Amino acid sequence: MLVIEAKLKGSQNQYKVLDEMILTGQFIRNSCLRYWIDNKNVKRNDLQKLCAVLAKDNNFPWAKKLNSQARQASADRAWQSINRFYQNCKLNKPGKKGYPKFKKFTRSVEYKTSGYKLSPDRKTIEFKDGFKAGKFELWTSRDLVWYSEQQINRVRVIRRADGYYCQFLVDIERKESHNFQGDSVGIDLGLNAFYTDSNGKAINNPKYLRNSEKRLKKLQRRVSRRHKKGKTQSNNYHKARIQLAKKHLQISRQREDHAIKTARALIQSNDLVVYEDLKIANLVKNHHLAKSISDASWHQFTKWLEYYAKLHGIVCVAVPPHFTSQECSNCGRTVKKSLSIRTHKCLHCGYIADRDHNAARNILAKGMEMLGVIFNSTEGHSETGDKIPNATGEFDRWIDNSNIVNVSHLNECRIINDENPAS
Repeated sequence: MLVIEAKLKGSQNQYKVLDEMILTGQFIRNSCLRYWIDNKNVKRNDLQKLCAVLAKDNNFPWAKKLNSQARQASADRAWQSINRFYQNCKLNKPGKKGYPKFKKFTRSVEYKTSGYKLSPDRKTIEFKDGFKAGKFELWTSRDLVWYSEQQINRVRVIRRADGYYCQFLVDIERKESHNFQGDSVGIDLGLNAFYTDSNGKAINNPKYLRNSEKRLKKLQRRVSRRHKKGKTQSNNYHKARIQLAKKHLQISRQREDHAIKTARALIQSNDLVVYEDLKIANLVKNHHLAKSISDASWHQFTKWLEYYAKLHGIVCVAVPPHFTSQECSNCGRTVKKSLSIRTHKCLHCGYIADRDHNAARNILAKGMEMLGVIFNSTEGHSETGDKIPNATGEFDRWIDNSNIVNVSHLNECRIINDENPAS
């Protein structure tokens, strides 16, 4: 699947109609959730039938204006949250199970295969349901003319702080070529450096939120001054609120752009990537580091790592992070150190390295050990269902010795790294 996003250009009246479409989708979704709460043994098909009932109800004339498949998509959203709650209960997930909640500030509505019409040159889109939003220009760097209408499964209209956008879900198989050379790397995620790899290379942490805090505080003060408690808000208040929202949107886009480019470069230059399987939800409970951890966006980075690993057909392994900073990557002995100590000094073998570099070497060793267990048990060939936990990619390419990248080559790379601790 491929998601292509384009900005919608239209008049202010058209934007107001888009807001009505989004609110109607929110109404359908909340109505389905209320129906599930009030009745027992409700299934997905029951919510689909409820959409037709709401459209025929004279008390809700706006529901009929929304395209029938868009109403069904809103019901699917309600069922997704219900089904997720069921799964969490079935798996006995610790903590809150995610009981479905009513939405108040929905920002998108989704169409399936009807209710809209793309122009032959794919430069405009027209929404043709009861709301009659009209034609919008599509501003995008990607050319939609290469994809047929049959390949576009869904169209999603999204409202953001800087305007309205349209996302196209294109049914196409994406695959990237990769030059396999047997390179493997382990990365240690951090706050001083965004990550440090097992070769000693460190990527700077951009700290987008920290660098924009001064501007954010100024915009937030402006919003607070113009807010009138218990009264209708002025136009100046809404202008200030939108400026603050745009700044937050800019920061989130900077984080995503950095995560995408860094992950893609790392995958393109290596054949095996091993990283820590960090529990971000637990880490942010430390209120001294929560803002910095959220600003680093480690979770987003690891998700893009897994995505590009699948595209390039390489293996990406997530290993437990326990004791990766405390163990010596040269001799394997434990060297206890606090978080403030940034240099690893082994009292047993004399190995000295940066704390994060030492951890990255341990992470790579753990990943190679996980792969080695599979290799040794299968004698170089994979068996059905014999997969590595928390790993993505094509394992057969690694396990089959006939491929360019094989086990012996990787073991040689590991030995080279161990023989040269300073590398």
